Amino acid sequence: MNPAFSVIFLTTLIGAGQGLFVALFLADLIGFGADYAVERSFLVVGGVVTLALTALGLLASFFHLGRPERAWRAATMWRTSWLSREVIALPLFGALVLLWTVMQWRGLGGTLMVGVAALLACALLFVCTAMIYASVRFLQEWASAFTLINYTLLGLASGFTLATALAAFAAPVLVEAYVAVASLLTLAGGISRSLSLLRNARLKPRSTLQTALGIRHPHIKQRAMGFMGGSFNTREFFHGRTAGALRLVKWAFLLSAFVLPLAMLWLGLSRGAAVLLAAAFVVQYLGLLAERWFFFAQANHPQNLYYQAVS
Repeated sequence: MNPAFSVIFLTTLIGAGQGLFVALFLADLIGFGADYAVERSFLVVGGVVTLALTALGLLASFFHLGRPERAWRAATMWRTSWLSREVIALPLFGALVLLWTVMQWRGLGGTLMVGVAALLACALLFVCTAMIYASVRFLQEWASAFTLINYTLLGLASGFTLATALAAFAAPVLVEAYVAVASLLTLAGGISRSLSLLRNARLKPRSTLQTALGIRHPHIKQRAMGFMGGSFNTREFFHGRTAGALRLVKWAFLLSAFVLPLAMLWLGLSRGAAVLLAAAFVVQYLGLLAERWFFFAQANHPQNLYYQAVS
């Protein structure tokens, strides 16, 4: 598939925002604001950052629409479409986070109930976003439980890494706990993503030129696709990169999304370097951009059996 950068930014931004909110909610749940000398402003700032990431992700999604003014219609098929469900879950999550943040800012009661509702919306959003791709059965690279697991783990990992960076400046008492959780999530995400790569490397195409054409001859060779140049099919369903470029992106995101952030988190913790903890999030997010590009590019659409080369 040809990766759309609007969708890459959408999924990575809202994933980080979801993970950050989970980190904030857990901090509020254990009552650190009452038991430790940490101002509740940390939760408010974190809530604002969560809203900013969610809004930026929503904005990025509009660049993927041919008619943005009709975006509301995407929610009408919620009974059968995971995309429609995501369109509903995303603003619901944002609205609940906004309410939770305002209540924290004003020092109002009932934040636990609103936080639980936002947490449920967060989980629903993870499921909807991942199932948009996992439910496409003819794309074998996507049609796997790893899609849901990876979307969730990578979103949580990036969110907790961001929470660590924010806590280093505003709530130092939480840094050690956040580093531990962010490390576990990053490690789990790295293992899960590696397993999905191994699975995809062993996949065998279900369709061949013979089955597509209904011809049983063992030797079929395509000479041309019937076009004098490219078309929608050649632009949208194939990325046009070489196998070597794909391998380079794969190793780049494995290093920058998992290995380097782990090292930077513990080095920043041991040295008390807030800047290094912030850099860990930046490096990890850049790695997740590459990971998400690879996720889309690796999917081999069956139509590429026919549209293999431009005449």
